[in-house]
Amino acid sequence: MSNGTDKPTAKVEPLRKAHPCPECGRQSVRDHYPFCSERCRSLDLNRWLSGSYAIPVSDDEAKAGEND
Repeated sequence: MSNGTDKPTAKVEPLRKAHPCPECGRQSVRDHYPFCSERCRSLDLNRWLSGSYAIPVSDDEAKAGEND
């Protein structure tokens, strides 16, 4: 079915490039970006909430903070 104009169709590109899931390495999906599934998203959230992603502080930095 033609509308009278023979314009080529535009190429539609996704908003974000698909990246590997940070948990398992599978391709990420739009609904759970940047993860591949709800399971991987929940695993990451659990690590944040349990404090696994805390940045360790060296003894020198801890002592410097006490002097303030």
